Amino acid sequence: MKSIRIGTRNSALALWQAREVARHLQNSNYLTEIVPIVSSGDKNLNLPLYSMGITGVFTRDLDVALLNDEIDIAVHSLKDVPTLLPENIELVSYLERDFPQDVLIRKEESKNKEFHELKLATSSLRRRAFWSRNYPHAEFSDIRGNIQTRLQKLQDQDFDATILSLAGIKRMQMDIDYEMLPLMIPAPSQGVIAVAGHSDKKEINEILNTITNHKPTQICVEIERNFLSTLEGGCTAPIGAFAEFFGDQIRFKAALCSLDGKNCIATDENFEYNEVENFGEKFAKIVLENGGKELMAEIKGSY
Repeated sequence: MKSIRIGTRNSALALWQAREVARHLQNSNYLTEIVPIVSSGDKNLNLPLYSMGITGVFTRDLDVALLNDEIDIAVHSLKDVPTLLPENIELVSYLERDFPQDVLIRKEESKNKEFHELKLATSSLRRRAFWSRNYPHAEFSDIRGNIQTRLQKLQDQDFDATILSLAGIKRMQMDIDYEMLPLMIPAPSQGVIAVAGHSDKKEINEILNTITNHKPTQICVEIERNFLSTLEGGCTAPIGAFAEFFGDQIRFKAALCSLDGKNCIATDENFEYNEVENFGEKFAKIVLENGGKELMAEIKGSY
């Protein structure tokens, strides 16, 4: 077999993730080639994602490359991948989840401020909503870009702190202070690297599934993504969902919030997993039946 062409966004974090997939393949004696591709989401850093009116802004250019046979597989941060995939594209493996949490990064001069005093920079509707749920008078600024860009903007611009994914900080081995945020429920699939493939390339897809797929992670993120899909929430909707194994049981925490955080419908479940039930859909329907349907309509009408 020729080298497996691995498509990726060209940010430092995305390239690290692609190299991690390549490392797994190389350890099993497969040749690899990394093919960086500039995504639409990386080209326009001035607009917040929710105002761009589309989902999959970070994945569609890689989708096109897959469909045009310019690459064999595409490596993604799974939280960026829409629940509805283009025809002939499928998720073929999920690396073991490492750090799903959100963390707070402050400016040095804001170290002594209380949370409710912070002017926060984040373009994530989920992060804004969960923060506002606890601190209803919070001020926000929009911020976009890779980790390094956002940290530089934190230093250069007029706000006190920002929120980042802990996975990115750890993967980049960044020596910066951060604070854990138990008030946040992660985005569905946060902290998971996933590999997408063309459905016709069955041999390559099977190789990836055999070598890189972590089944417990796959089970958990499929619950989270089914929850998101059933709510009809795009990647930018204020929805948090997180599933994890405890022995034979799974704990699932999730919430749908209004944009201002004043109205949140949450669920916290412990259950024994089986392959028959669609647990994500089950819990999402409970949320929808308890006011979530009206809340989702309100959110969509606000974009």
